Amino acid sequence: MSPTLPIHDVLDEIRDALEAGLSAVIQAPPGAGKTTGVPLALLEAPFLAGRKIVMLEPRRLAARASATRMAEMLGEQVGETVGYRIRMEKKISAATRIEVVTEGILTRMIQSDPELSGIGLVIFDEFHERNLNSDLGLALTLECQGVLREDLRVLLMSATLDAAPAARLLGDAPVITSEGRAFPVTTRHLPLREPTPTRRDIEAACARAVTKGLCEEDGDMLVFLPGAGEIRRVEERLRKMDLPPHTDLYPLFGALTKAEQDHAIKPSPAGRRKVVLATAIAETSLTIDGVTLVVDAGLMRVSRFSPGSGMGRLVTLPVSKASADQRRGRAGRTAPGICYRLWSEARTGTLTPFTAPEILHADLAPLVLELALWGVTDPAELTWLDVPPEGSCGQAREVLKALGGLDEKGHITAHGKAMARLGVHPRLAHMLLVAKEKKAGPEACLLAALLTERDPLAGNRNDVDIRLRMEAMIKKGNRDARLNPGAAARIRETARQLGGRLAIKGAPNNPALAGRLLALAFPDRIAMARPGRPGYFQMTSGSGAFIHESDPLAFEPFIAIADLDGNRQNARVYLGAPLAQERLEADHGRRMTQEVVVSWNEKKGRVEAVTRRSLGAVVLSENPLKKPDADAVTCALIQGIQSRGLSVLPWNKTTRSLQTRVLFLRNHAGFDDLPDLSDTALEKTAPQWLAPFLIGITGMGALSKMDLAGALTALIPFAWHRKIDTLAPTHMAIPSGTRIPLDYGSGEPPVLAARIQQLFGLTDTPTVAKGRVPVTCHLLSPASRPMQVTKDLSSFWANTYPEVKKELKARYPKHPWPDDPLTAIATNRAKRKRT
Repeated sequence: MSPTLPIHDVLDEIRDALEAGLSAVIQAPPGAGKTTGVPLALLEAPFLAGRKIVMLEPRRLAARASATRMAEMLGEQVGETVGYRIRMEKKISAATRIEVVTEGILTRMIQSDPELSGIGLVIFDEFHERNLNSDLGLALTLECQGVLREDLRVLLMSATLDAAPAARLLGDAPVITSEGRAFPVTTRHLPLREPTPTRRDIEAACARAVTKGLCEEDGDMLVFLPGAGEIRRVEERLRKMDLPPHTDLYPLFGALTKAEQDHAIKPSPAGRRKVVLATAIAETSLTIDGVTLVVDAGLMRVSRFSPGSGMGRLVTLPVSKASADQRRGRAGRTAPGICYRLWSEARTGTLTPFTAPEILHADLAPLVLELALWGVTDPAELTWLDVPPEGSCGQAREVLKALGGLDEKGHITAHGKAMARLGVHPRLAHMLLVAKEKKAGPEACLLAALLTERDPLAGNRNDVDIRLRMEAMIKKGNRDARLNPGAAARIRETARQLGGRLAIKGAPNNPALAGRLLALAFPDRIAMARPGRPGYFQMTSGSGAFIHESDPLAFEPFIAIADLDGNRQNARVYLGAPLAQERLEADHGRRMTQEVVVSWNEKKGRVEAVTRRSLGAVVLSENPLKKPDADAVTCALIQGIQSRGLSVLPWNKTTRSLQTRVLFLRNHAGFDDLPDLSDTALEKTAPQWLAPFLIGITGMGALSKMDLAGALTALIPFAWHRKIDTLAPTHMAIPSGTRIPLDYGSGEPPVLAARIQQLFGLTDTPTVAKGRVPVTCHLLSPASRPMQVTKDLSSFWANTYPEVKKELKARYPKHPWPDDPLTAIATNRAKRKRT
């Protein structure tokens, strides 16, 4: 290794730390040489004793590139001392001492050999990316180190990792820092003017920044965009622009073929310049020689999984400050450079410090299955930087139970072990295993490959039907012109490898199986068309789904969905296939339920009873039930009454009077042994007191037949039945000889409304409830208009009556207005008798 690389200055310190202890953390900025320098420098360390080094890289491109570079530094071919193993590809031999792995390969190694026999050091490179496999791999490696291999070394390496928590996780491991070597990079901000720029605004600004850099500066350029779609569109824009001569454009993202990726990162030929349009794949581990210009759109695309809906979605977010610094640093790897940022300098201060770990937002079904295979049902039993969220783990367990991978206690089943061995998502693994039994193995391998790799018909994203992809891949003779050759090659290779693992022979020839196979992998995404709404579907999970009417799948009665966005109410479907109902019955009949459902139909205002056959939230059939259970009918009717309110009951003056008088005695007269008959209490307890009086009633129209008075009376203790009329009478006799009704309002002290002449001679205020509560007297004029309200009638006669008399005598001169109302004879007459 060249002693000019900055990492060289700390190699002895790293070696000493691992000789003295079991773990260490290395912080080294981009360009320090840690990825290639550290493994080679430790190869002959005494603590290894001739054993292997395994280095985990978060990306396939970085794994290949770093292994190739280390082999070149040794003057060898890849696969000799240094090799790699990634999904679908490996170059190792019996002589391999440094093995660079990725994409769950380390997890498979540990599950196959928990002691990691023959391995002395595990390196986690670029650990700051914190992808799911890295976190899981570290948790299992630390378990192996703590329980089975006390001599196993662990080394974390990163450019931007917050080192303190990682060091604590490794038992207060030493943190070794390399200063790195970076040439000065000038940052130039080219903010978009629009406050909320659209996709087109960003892509146009990116293209302008590229042309600006190419025209004003020298050197190759690296452009960071959030995804493959943006890369292709910006590439198309640039090819239509007047770029400087001898300029080459190269896309760089994970779904490209190895040859396409290698072409993008190799040095430019003499006399030519290149522009590499890349995703975050180019942030770390790779050094693209000649790059001195960086254009950063400031965006990243990440997956966000919702445990509640069981769906994931890709979201575009601002990059973290750590990522922005990493991207900027790419311009200063080999010479002074310039970084164009498509945002304002002020916005940099608002960026989050670090990118959130994938484990906090990912679909955890693969992780939970791996833990179950390891023998762990509770993730907290292992050591994590961030413990997997229980909500996501719980959702993952339910999915795995539905697929038969876990039993009811969360322990792995024989089927689950077979799923884990396949190295694909548990959904696809289940589909492959069941499809093999059903003689649909070749089609399942092709379908799994299609769902794992890049869409071969990426230009036809609006075509939802995955059968189109299968047909294009199966087509013989003249190849389908729509197929992307690179993507198609990867799909075929993945399908071939899956077939090899399962000993499946033969070629796929029946795309019509797609829906049936997808339903095996995604039983929660089996969907039935909503009546009268073309393109709208109800999924078995309870969520809704949507396909535009322009797509033929929108008119299918049943579909199985492979890919959709995260909208719970109406998720947009990206990939799916039609599903025959008879296949649904054959493959998922054991999961279907048949039940009697008695429910309230709000629209019709009555109870309905049906026999319902369902698959999850999808109702497959309903048939009317003529003689439902009477108690169930009453319960549903009460729910309908509660939804509409107690006003739908047949109230009349008698029942309301009973209700208000009981409320008065309870709330204002101190008789708290009486029941609470308020509307709120009655509605809350309706199932208890209403049910016996609703027998034979099924709808609102028949409620008039119920005995509401009897139902209310039944709530009142028998001893109170007669006492209520005595303590809270409905009427009160007054001096004029008339019985005046008492108004108890909503349960308040009663009101006695009478004309003043009717109360002559009544010296004291009347009372109720054995004299406990005075009646409120509303004193009326001869025209029955209110004149005075009082609870102290004697005070009224003595103090207020003389003034009232003057006013009323002037207004009603023919009516009796005696000077002494206490000795006058009360009368119901409005005028004096004629003599």
